[in-house]
Amino acid sequence: MKIGFIGLGNMGRPMALNLARAGHSLVVFDPVATALQALAEAGATAGASARAVAATPGLDLLVTMLPAAAHVRSVYLGDDGVLAAVGQGVLLVDCSTIDPMTAREVAAAAARQGNPMLDAPVSGGTGGAEAGTLTFMVGGAEADFATAQPVLAQMGRNIVHCGGAGNGQVAKVANNMLLGISMIGAAEAMSLGVALGMDPAVLAGIINTSSGRCWSTDTYNPYPGVLPNAPAARGYTGGFGADLMLKDLGLATEAARAAHLPVAMGALAQQLYQAFSAQGHGGLDFSAIIRSVQGKTAA
Repeated sequence: MKIGFIGLGNMGRPMALNLARAGHSLVVFDPVATALQALAEAGATAGASARAVAATPGLDLLVTMLPAAAHVRSVYLGDDGVLAAVGQGVLLVDCSTIDPMTAREVAAAAARQGNPMLDAPVSGGTGGAEAGTLTFMVGGAEADFATAQPVLAQMGRNIVHCGGAGNGQVAKVANNMLLGISMIGAAEAMSLGVALGMDPAVLAGIINTSSGRCWSTDTYNPYPGVLPNAPAARGYTGGFGADLMLKDLGLATEAARAAHLPVAMGALAQQLYQAFSAQGHGGLDFSAIIRSVQGKTAA
């Protein structure tokens, strides 16, 4: 297939590389020249702009992976954006994590000019992007999902159709709100147990074979020395940044406000990550929130 790919950051670059390795003809764009160079070395063609990628003759599908809703609006709806240049019928797939309302608005604008669109945010982090094991949560028409699924499967392992337009984003914000809440709970439980005399590895083992078990304890435990491959074992570097978790919690509480649904725990988690970020720790992995629990945010 001839595929356009816009947005070659920490997630987009390895995703696009996996498509290139799968044999697709890629036309790519990112404002960062070094990101373009990495894809050019893998055989992709560098486009001069997002509009230039969208205007590529014979394009079958176009993927975007962008930082925030404002970027999605600009790249798709701007005068020099995708919808101003893309050929009718080209399937559009936005893998950015944004609010469901924006996803539905952009999809409706695309549909008005004859372009089907899917929202397909991902879970799995940079490691999953590099390994091609991402989970895609996809919103849009079932027929369009069927068209995109083989391509998404070359970047991910779990490809889930969540329903109509915007529902991929709904799944993502709900999942990440729960993740943010559970990580704070794991941090508090581990810190409490150790403060009361438990060995952290023994405590984690008990939790992970008991009713408190969750991904934040058995796969990504925030306490140093428990898991050798977790960010806690390397000073909370790498992984999923606290500022990214703060962004996703903001999306969740914004969506909840629009739905007139109280999310008290989600809102509290957002406030705690906001304070952690304001103290200058937004670049650390989100599991570093345990430092706030322990009163060590100056470390």
